[in-house]
Amino acid sequence: VYLVESGGGLVEPGGSLRLSCTTSGIAFTYYTMGWYRHAPGEQRELVAQITRDGSPNYADFVKGRFTISRDNAKDTVYLQMNSLKLEDTAVYYCNAQWMREYWGQGTQVTVSS
Repeated sequence: VYLVESGGGLVEPGGSLRLSCTTSGIAFTYYTMGWYRHAPGEQRELVAQITRDGSPNYADFVKGRFTISRDNAKDTVYLQMNSLKLEDTAVYYCNAQWMREYWGQGTQVTVSS
């Protein structure tokens, strides 16, 4: 099973990034897919999830700024991040939940001027 994130990087406040998580080895269409983040000195927290039927759920701190989506044909989940803030700096992890739970290795997002 592989969950491989990409798209992280350095961006200025107010900028945008699009994270991708491509999976292999799982029945992707059955899984609830999510993005979590872990900032230094903080606990890992849920950013957004999208259910197998495409229903999204967002943490309050990203509502209106981030959009989660999935492409079942590509076994991939995305996180479009707009209006990025300094406090969005963290390692972002892809997560897959159904009968088992899987994690990606993470991708660094740094928001800095």
